Amino acid sequence: MTVGRHSANFPEIWALLTASQMHELDRYTIDQEGVASEVLMERAGQAVFECVMERLAARSGWDRQVWVLCGPGNNGGDGFVVGRLLADRGIDVHVVAFGGSSGWRGAAGFHRDRCLQAGVALKAPDSDDEIRGVVVDALLGIGLKRPVAGVLSTWVHRVETLRARGEVEVVSVDVPSGLDSDTGQVLGHGIRADLTVTISAPKVGLSLEPGRSLAGEIRVARIGIAEAMPGESEKSVRPTATVWTRGRFLSALPVRGSESHKGTFGHVLLVAGSEGKSGAAALAAKAALRAGSGLVTVACPRSLHDLLEVQCLESMTLPVAETPGRSLARGAGPGIVNAATVCDVVALGPGIGRESETVELVHDLLDRLPGRIVLDADGLNALEGDLSPLVRRSGETIITPHPGEAGRLLGVSANEINADRVSAARRLSRASGCFVALKGAATVCAAPSGDVVINPTGGPNLATAGSGDVLTGVVASLVGQGLVPWYAAVAGVWWHGWAGDCLAREKGSRGTLAHEVADALPWAVHGSQREGQREPRKDGVLLFPDP
Repeated sequence: MTVGRHSANFPEIWALLTASQMHELDRYTIDQEGVASEVLMERAGQAVFECVMERLAARSGWDRQVWVLCGPGNNGGDGFVVGRLLADRGIDVHVVAFGGSSGWRGAAGFHRDRCLQAGVALKAPDSDDEIRGVVVDALLGIGLKRPVAGVLSTWVHRVETLRARGEVEVVSVDVPSGLDSDTGQVLGHGIRADLTVTISAPKVGLSLEPGRSLAGEIRVARIGIAEAMPGESEKSVRPTATVWTRGRFLSALPVRGSESHKGTFGHVLLVAGSEGKSGAAALAAKAALRAGSGLVTVACPRSLHDLLEVQCLESMTLPVAETPGRSLARGAGPGIVNAATVCDVVALGPGIGRESETVELVHDLLDRLPGRIVLDADGLNALEGDLSPLVRRSGETIITPHPGEAGRLLGVSANEINADRVSAARRLSRASGCFVALKGAATVCAAPSGDVVINPTGGPNLATAGSGDVLTGVVASLVGQGLVPWYAAVAGVWWHGWAGDCLAREKGSRGTLAHEVADALPWAVHGSQREGQREPRKDGVLLFPDP
């Protein structure tokens, strides 16, 4: 396995590791490459120390004290290194030891002893001294798999209270204490950090909520742990998940040559809309055009045709058979299938409703349309609990469910989906044979091959009506422009989130409207291309994900 800032295939992709993968590489480095665990721990502590010194540079007087909380494992060993190095610099440092007199063995015990030899007095956890300045959270690392309890839980609460009052800032080692590094979930109670210095490679849980928010700013400290193990070919490198940076996203976008015409950039057929939901069709159509589609046709219930002709000035419209309730009727199938023969992709679902005839139409279209389909919203709800129409398809399919829709497809609750979003997305992709974009904070894209990409862009301003319809239009547009469905899903999600981020910077995180996200798509890319990508730091401590 290969880890770090760059993967082998692309220079702008982060590989994310689980705790077990990190332990495996750590052990290989020690046993096979002959790097002592004490040396690796020294390097980890040195990296954290340098980050703490940066924080202290902005402080003065009483606020320049540092409290290092050393838990009973190797994370605590890193903390002892930090404490010793701070003492060597004359910093007012207080080290609280949570392992008792014999709680540390191996490298952690070695560095505890060095800390004592340097004249640092270790405080007991029952200390009630006033805490100010910077807290180094070296309590619990990536091995945590059960809820934080006892005295550790008490201290987690204490640090959280002090931080909420603005009395301390927190630097966490590897992951914030209390975080499941594989899922991003909090086990009992978790510390919210201002900065997390994660060791060697970013962990999966640092890209997922709530772990992403708890971590604050994230830096990756490269300390010489092996990036690959001999005997593994590059084709066998399979990190648990990856994250695309801005450079990787920009390189994935279709090239727009000077000799191009509208036919070059694809024709999207959008099957959307019902009474009261014509806006979903209009938003998806606008997003497809803003993402670069040359042509868009909106197939809609006949009675909505005049309205959508006004809403979608740049799109063509196709009125088809409707139910008495002004939803798509099953009889609309032949017209849609015929229209699809001259289109590059079909986007099915936005605002179509859940009438029984519409549900039948969705099943019929999935069986009869041979090409690529992007399926969203009520198109997914039409399949509730039955993935067989997706499995039967010969054409490639992208589905974009939110956790509730994903749960209905798999027969579980939304809470179960969110408890382990990577596993849920991978399970749904393999069960359906589809490319999946599991929407939500840190959207998770999964391919039937098992590949997973976690999206770093987007924020709460995208939690607005119609945002998902815009995403459908973007993804369909990229498929129509020639991207393979996997890249179209990942790039579409990245772009959609980045447009939201650009709007948030300009207008704040409240009150964003979905049509504004669609309109922001072109200038979000233009601004990114002009800015370029920041250079990584040269001292082995890199910003993550640095989009």
